[in-house]
Amino acid sequence: MTSFLLAFLPELVLLAGALGLFCVTLGESQGALARRLTLIVGLAAAIAAVIGVGQHAVLFDGAYRVDAFSQLLKAVLLGGFVGVALLSADLPDIRDGIKAEYFLFLTLSAIGLVPLVSCVDALTMIVALELSSFPLYLMVAMRRERAGFRLQMESAIKYVMFGVAANGIMFFGLSYLYGLTGTTSLPGMVEKLAPLFATSPLATAGLAMTCCGLYYKLAVFPFHFWTPDVYQGASNETAGFVSTLPKLGAVAVLVRLVSLAGPDNHTVATLLTGLAIASMFYGNLVALVQKDFKRLLGFSGIAHAGYALVGLVALNATGFSATIFYISGYVLMVLACFVVITRVSRDGANLAISDLAGLHRRSPLLAVTLLVGVFGLAGIPPFVGFMAKLGLLTGALAQGHLALVIIAMINSAIAVYYYLQVVRQAVFGEKTAEVAPIQLDLGTRVLCVALIAGIVFFGVAPTGLVDAYYAALASINLPL
Repeated sequence: MTSFLLAFLPELVLLAGALGLFCVTLGESQGALARRLTLIVGLAAAIAAVIGVGQHAVLFDGAYRVDAFSQLLKAVLLGGFVGVALLSADLPDIRDGIKAEYFLFLTLSAIGLVPLVSCVDALTMIVALELSSFPLYLMVAMRRERAGFRLQMESAIKYVMFGVAANGIMFFGLSYLYGLTGTTSLPGMVEKLAPLFATSPLATAGLAMTCCGLYYKLAVFPFHFWTPDVYQGASNETAGFVSTLPKLGAVAVLVRLVSLAGPDNHTVATLLTGLAIASMFYGNLVALVQKDFKRLLGFSGIAHAGYALVGLVALNATGFSATIFYISGYVLMVLACFVVITRVSRDGANLAISDLAGLHRRSPLLAVTLLVGVFGLAGIPPFVGFMAKLGLLTGALAQGHLALVIIAMINSAIAVYYYLQVVRQAVFGEKTAEVAPIQLDLGTRVLCVALIAGIVFFGVAPTGLVDAYYAALASINLPL
């Protein structure tokens, strides 16, 4: 019994925390209390996930499985959740009266993301995916109105509409797979789908459509249209959450689904290749002309979604582990950028790239955090972005995808240009008027140091985490 409770302890801690936050929202607004409770719950759940890494259990008649793969990803997700909670210190662009509700929705979204990596049944996967999405729709709309413009409402509507459309296609695809196999269990689908991919185009079509809901979360072209607008319209803290943890959860499920195709499915590999190329070129080329820092990160995220698909094209454990490692590193690097955005823009307004001028004088720690995050995103050694991208390209090249590797390298060179524009402003740009130094609280300093250390450490010594992901993939019982 103790082992069973330990296996599900992260979920139980989050549920208890959400109940506590709900109670906080019933009285007068207590945003500071809600934030402290969110931090405590996040830390407790992260510790519980780390303790339970070696646990195995099943729930709901096998539809929900705790294994090495899910537990490791839960630990990473909850670590990121703590980072987002530290990021959301002041919430200057969220009205005082609803700050407690903001942290409640943040926790509810995490309650959806954490179980998502344990779902091995289509029905539980859908429930977890929707549970993680609906609070985000509300969080985007919670930003206060600025200068008579309600950009946040437009962004929230786009987020909902595109999400509904993508999920509708996903459900349609799942209905195909269910019709072909007679089961909603992913392990059960494996046995029956394997011989059908060669003879039935419907199997490939069903799998491709099922992945659409996850492409939307990951911002893969052409399911990306919401991304720059939501990044720009949402509050800085909300954009920091939307741009990181949901993508890690989406990749975890995408790995389980793509595994259904088997290692020799050239049709699925070709489809993933096309999506990867389109995402890389579109994201990088449009990012070149962006002036708003969040919109630049939005289009950059589309390109990084393409890079992530490069690992999936290999259709084997090496490529899958490289993709998960890449997205894990991406979470660290983007969070580093959003720490800078939230602390430079004290009033919560969107940050133009030019607003970073003189950052090295105003706050050396923020400047270093930004440089490490941006250099990592650009794929410059010795940061995690370089090693993660190298793993992706190596895995794809081993499977004979030379053209895809060359295209990815070309896109990486394009990306370096606009990332260096950000660096140029932060290091060499000067404000025309004198600007006061930026004072950082203890939580921000701890977060900056942790992010810098993580980006550098996993760039210098990635083997441990990559091997852990590779070993964990063996526990999901899918063809690799």
